[in-house]
Amino acid sequence: MFRFFRLAHPVPARPDRTSLLLSLAAAALLMATAARAHAQFGAPPAGTPVHDTSALRPPAGARVAIVEFEDMECSTCAHINPLLKQAAATYKIPWVRHDFPLPFHNWSMNAAVNARWFDLKSKALGDEYRDQVFANQPTISSPDVLSQFTQKFAQSHGIALPFALDPQDKLAALVKADFALGQRIGIVHTPTIWVVTANSKGAPFVEVLDRSKLYQTIDQAIEDTKPSPPHTR
Repeated sequence: MFRFFRLAHPVPARPDRTSLLLSLAAAALLMATAARAHAQFGAPPAGTPVHDTSALRPPAGARVAIVEFEDMECSTCAHINPLLKQAAATYKIPWVRHDFPLPFHNWSMNAAVNARWFDLKSKALGDEYRDQVFANQPTISSPDVLSQFTQKFAQSHGIALPFALDPQDKLAALVKADFALGQRIGIVHTPTIWVVTANSKGAPFVEVLDRSKLYQTIDQAIEDTKPSPPHTR
């Protein structure tokens, strides 16, 4: 919005040619500056530049899925987690969760390895552990506190934890493989979320930048993947 101010000294009723040209030039400069400011501050955030699309597709047999790369110590991941869980349940679509523990977080790698260990019991148990870590994230302040939390979670399910969950680093290797996959795609932050499709008439994958439009994006993906009606003569 432009605002006009009264000049301290009134402009002469009939300005000479030089004054008129200077006034027009100043006005043009003001408008150009405003346009640049709008372009810089008003544009929506850019999406992830995808370099490898191999992971951005639904599991076999699914037309639409949510694909997420998450860090279990990321507060935004914790905030968005219930929405993604609800969306997957509402639409009955797969929610593919990949690990992307950021190096500057001091317990997210441990949490990802723990979740992988519970996955070995059942995928549902591993996902429940992830959900519980996100729900209790503000109280988990260190690797030691995470270890205590994990012990209580296991006990609540009647599971005895071994002294070492991953003595040969096999689970850590799976987490690192997910992280490497994210790097190949081009991920630079968490969470990074896509709605992905198979045999779509529209975009094969759409990054969810505005979380308030997650359901709208899924609706469009489902519409774009509906089978074509049979031709009638």
